[in-house]
Amino acid sequence: MTPKRKQRMTIALLIVFGTALIVGLVMYALKQNINLFYSTTQIVKGEAPKDARIRVGGMVLKGSLQRDPNSLHVSFLVTDTAENVKVEYTGILPDLFREGQGIIAQGKLDTQGVFQADEVLAKHDENYMPPEIAESMKNAKPTTEAKP
Repeated sequence: MTPKRKQRMTIALLIVFGTALIVGLVMYALKQNINLFYSTTQIVKGEAPKDARIRVGGMVLKGSLQRDPNSLHVSFLVTDTAENVKVEYTGILPDLFREGQGIIAQGKLDTQGVFQADEVLAKHDENYMPPEIAESMKNAKPTTEAKP
C-alpha cells in the first residue's frame, strides 16, 4: 500500500469511528429523555417499569381527590374505566383539574405501585382528550366497582 493510500484509509476510518461515536452519544442522550405512556391497566398488570420516568393518563375518579390541609400534597385515583392507579402529587394543580376530567401525569412509579407525579397536565376544554388516554380507555374493559 502506498503512503497516500494509507493516509486516505486512516482518514476514512477516523470519519467512520467519529460518526459512530457521535451517533452512540446522541442515542444515549435520547434514551435518558424518553417518557413512555402507560395506561392504568398496564400499570396494574406490572408492565410499567418501577423508578423510571413515565406518563400515566386517564380520568380522575370522582370522590377520590384528597388534599392535605397543611401542604400542597394531593392524592387521587386515575382510571381508564377498568383499573385505578393512585397518584400522589405535591404542588399547585392546573386550573382545569377536577374530578371526572382527563389528565396526564408525569413521574415515577414507586415500589408500592403508587405513582409519584412531578407534573400534572389537565385537558384544556371539555371536548379534547389526549390521544393516549382515548386509546387506553377504548381498549379498557369497564368495571362497575372501584379499586384503589
